Amino acid sequence: MKVFWQLEAPQRRSLLILFAAGLFFWSSMGSLLPTLPAYVSDVGGTPQQVGIVMGSFAIGLLVFRPWLGRMVDQRSRKLVLLIGAVVAAIAPLCYLFVKSIPLLIAIRIFHGISIAAWTTAYNALVVDISPISYRGELIGYMSLVTPIGIAIGPAVGGLLQGAFGYQPLFLFAGGLGMLAFLGGNQIHEPKIEHKPDTSLQSSTQQNSRKFWEILVSPPLLVPSLVLLLVGLAFGALSTFVPLFIRETKVDFNAGWFYTSAAISSFSSRLFIGRASDRYGRGLFITASICFYGVAMLLLSYANSPNSFLLAGILEGAGSGTLLPMMIALISDRSSPQERGRVFAVCISGFDLGIAIAGGVLGSVVQYFGYRGIFTISTGLILLALIIFMAISNKNLANSWLFAWGKAPDIYALNYAELEKHAQK
Repeated sequence: MKVFWQLEAPQRRSLLILFAAGLFFWSSMGSLLPTLPAYVSDVGGTPQQVGIVMGSFAIGLLVFRPWLGRMVDQRSRKLVLLIGAVVAAIAPLCYLFVKSIPLLIAIRIFHGISIAAWTTAYNALVVDISPISYRGELIGYMSLVTPIGIAIGPAVGGLLQGAFGYQPLFLFAGGLGMLAFLGGNQIHEPKIEHKPDTSLQSSTQQNSRKFWEILVSPPLLVPSLVLLLVGLAFGALSTFVPLFIRETKVDFNAGWFYTSAAISSFSSRLFIGRASDRYGRGLFITASICFYGVAMLLLSYANSPNSFLLAGILEGAGSGTLLPMMIALISDRSSPQERGRVFAVCISGFDLGIAIAGGVLGSVVQYFGYRGIFTISTGLILLALIIFMAISNKNLANSWLFAWGKAPDIYALNYAELEKHAQK
């Protein structure tokens, strides 16, 4: 944590306010994780409809994230952050008045804009403020808002819904979104020079790249593919774990699954950021994918509170390591002038996975059951691991060494500075 005191006072203040606002935002999101699938089911939704409603959240992410990414680069990081907070405040209130499946789908699509805006702007602001040599460490610390919020939100949301019903739950989620807006409005946004260095033709070309040019570029294609496959598994978790627990009749509150995952995620983020600045991102991405795979496999056999709890802990360790490391990796491979677009493109892989998971895997339930969903998810995670270890760098040999922390990232724009810092 000493790295915070090495920053200038305005930078430190902005990061602390940003952290607090992020905590409110993710608590709002988390409060609906164990409760909204049950709400959709209680208003008459079938398992497939529950999957479609929950997965439609990602449609808002997919449709709006590229546009919001351009806005982050061309207009303002802070403006996009506030858009995310406003949507997070309004959407939960809409659930109060809706019991129709088509309208719930529409609201979930709208709600998805919140994460598309918030995560793109939040990550760009953190990277802008962070010195390159300590980028991984600060990203790790600042990403703690997600597991803390996802730990607090489901626990409080589940208790509110159980004790008082859905109305106080949705009011609580909307109020947290408004607090995120008030906090985000106090952040000082650092100025970014948007004019490319005309002495570097490659920089000029990068700054003018379009969505598909960014996506198919070798440095960014593999992170997008890995996030797509992990997104499918995460979509299965966020949509079907509460219903799976209910079906097994295990005496276990689904909120505690997400809380245990969040605590595990929090613990891993305390250490991996700083370590990745020294040992590289590859080793920790490989480990995180392995944790995810074991969690999915364990869920496919879970039949007791302890097995669900252990699966949550392993999933939390995987997500707590993978997402910050992917953000750091993408940051290493992108320039400040196109960082918003790059985040939007690569993280859209994760969004697409969530969107596909709800509808596609929901239709699988009737044939293979919930256990079958998590068995399929295990295979998807294994595929992500193979892709990362084989083509994450310039050739198979470099990719293999990078994936095990034995070689630096050749695609990193700040390759020399990262290597120098790692040798200290």
